[in-house]
Amino acid sequence: MIVFWILVAGLAGLALLFALAPLLGTSAAAEDQNEINLDEINLQLFKQKVAELDADLTTGKLDQSQYDAARQDLEREALNNIRGDQPKPAQATATAAESNAKLTARLLLVILPLLTVGLYLLLGNRDIIPMLATSAADQSLAARGHSGTAEGMPALDVLVKRLEERMQQTPNDVEGWVMLGRTYFTMRDTTKAEAALAKAHELMPTDSQVLLTYAEAIAANQDNNLQGRPSELIAQALKLNPEDVTARWLSGMSAFQRGQYNAAVVTWKNVLAELDPNSEDANQLRSSIANAEQRAGVPPEARQAAPRAAQTQNDNARNPADPRPNSQQTAELISDQPTEVATDTPTAEPNTTDQAAAGIQVTVSLSPSIADNAAPESTVFIYAKAAEGPPMPLAVQRIGVAALPATVRLDDSMAMMPTLKLSSFPQVIVGARVSSSGQALPQSGDLQGETGPIPSNSAEPVSISIDQVLP
Repeated sequence: MIVFWILVAGLAGLALLFALAPLLGTSAAAEDQNEINLDEINLQLFKQKVAELDADLTTGKLDQSQYDAARQDLEREALNNIRGDQPKPAQATATAAESNAKLTARLLLVILPLLTVGLYLLLGNRDIIPMLATSAADQSLAARGHSGTAEGMPALDVLVKRLEERMQQTPNDVEGWVMLGRTYFTMRDTTKAEAALAKAHELMPTDSQVLLTYAEAIAANQDNNLQGRPSELIAQALKLNPEDVTARWLSGMSAFQRGQYNAAVVTWKNVLAELDPNSEDANQLRSSIANAEQRAGVPPEARQAAPRAAQTQNDNARNPADPRPNSQQTAELISDQPTEVATDTPTAEPNTTDQAAAGIQVTVSLSPSIADNAAPESTVFIYAKAAEGPPMPLAVQRIGVAALPATVRLDDSMAMMPTLKLSSFPQVIVGARVSSSGQALPQSGDLQGETGPIPSNSAEPVSISIDQVLP
């Protein structure tokens, strides 16, 4: 009989184990299986970007110094994005739930053994005990086998799906919407990226990083055109954080797109003074400055001296006596300027400065068959876009119809976004479009000509005839 009661006590303990384990377990174990740790996505994105860098290094698109700089930037970004031990929004609720669970566990600890013994004395059968013990052991083994040791990380699309489900359950999680938007960007789904970041902006309209990310998403869906709503968001971000490098970089690009090249040069030189002069970002910015100065009519000798002078200003970047306008004044200067394209913009020429990135030389002409449809004052956008990838241009030059035929150069210095460059894609499509409205977005009645896919590092000049009318 003693053995019998030992078995009874063992089974009661086993029953308590199954009943109390979910109640006394950690809040992390009690979370829904659809709950996703945002660190997983950050790590997955980091691995994907590193793989792309490795491929570019192998194919020769990047040299070792460029690779090392880009890898360091990725590592810094990954460290900044890792949430680690940050508390979750539902932490307070989880704490209260744990307290209630522990109270319930104490009650069960007393009630369940008494109830078990009482029911057995009333209805019990000693022969059933071995069968129950065997069944309980089988269930325990099955539970351990089902849990597995899933050491691998889910695929990115699986993580995105789970994050989408999570955001349906926690629609007020700003960080979640931002992460979802950035992930869509990586997957090159700019439409969904804009929608997700619009949610984040709605929840936190005064966060400068949310404003800038949202501005880039809107621009990505309008051929990387920063005019209109994106420029408004960038200006708001600058008012909140006048020293933000990304905001100032984008404000310079916005001025450049409006044909306000001097304003772009002022903004970018202020940014350049705060960058590591040997970094890839600094090299790209010098090329952009030289391009803007060329368009503004700055003499070549001044263009060559300006980048070197900017490098010596690091120690004076925040000197109150510095005569250069600060970023806040620059933002006001840009926002107060008209949005029309300057009519006295010099004809674009190939960028021949030492800092110019490798690119494509393009000769554009207007077909005589449709020449009468193009007004001399209309704008011509000459662009390169990925043959397979995002639809937004990777590099753009803008001239007037009166300048045709013309030869221009497209290279990485004209990238609308630092992450989307001509050299990032193996094949591109080069085109030219006459816009009577002056807008970057194609419209019915615009005149256009495009090439087929060509290598992005092609040394052969490309010829384009504008001979089509957009329906």
